[in-house]
Amino acid sequence: MAKTLKPGDKVSWNTSQGETHGTVEKNVTGTERVKGHVAKASKDDPQYKVKSAKSGKEAIHRPDELKKK
Repeated sequence: MAKTLKPGDKVSWNTSQGETHGTVEKNVTGTERVKGHVAKASKDDPQYKVKSAKSGKEAIHRPDELKKK
């Protein structure tokens, strides 16, 4: 079962520069574009838009890539 996150949850994820911390901005259940990347999510396979606490940049991640803080 996939983990359920909601907007406002504090999370961390791994990047090539190391672990990054941020906040879930919204649940994505459709097609959405961020920084040229197109996320194709669905209600059965949701993804999450997150905002980095350090850089303020947004990204979309699958639930298994995020760790709730």
